[in-house]
Amino acid sequence: MITEAQFERRLLHPKFWLLWAGVGLLKLLVKLPLSTQVSLGQRIGRGFKKFQPKRVKTVQRNIERCFPQMSATEQQQLLDANFDEIGMALFDTGNAWFWSDERIQQHMEIEGDEHLRAAQDAGHGVILLASHCLMLEPGARVFGQMHQGVGVYRPNKNPLLEYLQSAGRLRSNKGLIKKKEVRQMVKALRKGEVLWYTQDQDAGGRGVFANFFGLRCSTAPGAPALAKMGKAQVLPFFVERKADASGYRIKMHPPLTDFPSGDDQADVQRGNDETEKLVRMRPEQYMWLHRRFKTQEGTRDKTEFYR
Repeated sequence: MITEAQFERRLLHPKFWLLWAGVGLLKLLVKLPLSTQVSLGQRIGRGFKKFQPKRVKTVQRNIERCFPQMSATEQQQLLDANFDEIGMALFDTGNAWFWSDERIQQHMEIEGDEHLRAAQDAGHGVILLASHCLMLEPGARVFGQMHQGVGVYRPNKNPLLEYLQSAGRLRSNKGLIKKKEVRQMVKALRKGEVLWYTQDQDAGGRGVFANFFGLRCSTAPGAPALAKMGKAQVLPFFVERKADASGYRIKMHPPLTDFPSGDDQADVQRGNDETEKLVRMRPEQYMWLHRRFKTQEGTRDKTEFYR
């Protein structure tokens, strides 16, 4: 488990200078009021949408297939709102990494803390089942103000971004565990730790096929397996930026009952169902940029869904 971000001299190499400059600028911009950040973020998101047609197509395809009941106009409105949120998420990440604890506390709201405490008082580790929403970074920082947890994550291939991501996430949490280090996750849960976990990314050929928004997709079976091995309770976990741009809200739902049930397929499906409920709370703040459905049952063609 990673408990401290390790700075390396190679991160000062000239090839990283442009990124360092961007980080410096972001540190200055996050001093702005949230309302100003939102306005600037929307402009950035709209610019990103204009110059990234492949990304737009991915988001459009996801929305069309996940919300077939919407009219074309409603789908376009959701797409536009999502790109606004993508731009704003740049500032949200900066806020999570660089704001002081005092400022975080001035802009946060926490609901459902009693569910977490009850689970721990009963001697259980806790798995926070979250979705890949755009607010995950500030969500982790806000949660850490109340109770330090452990994040499950995928290391960034860029060493500077990996350092910044780790340093930011460890400002108010205990540690980070790589997604493949299952033993470390189980060990943490058996010690009564709180573990952040998501299962809403494409799991490739190793995943279990289950429905998500009515569509078959490859899903990692980790949540029920970890709950069983770690003797943990699973709490659906939701994080959002408030609609009035006054700050961030996290909500912990009651633990899932009879989970795991012993039926692996049913448990994976239930995890997807719970994740879908979280996404539907604020669909415009979800990472529709992910190619969630690229692995299709019965075909090796990774591009079929997104054509």
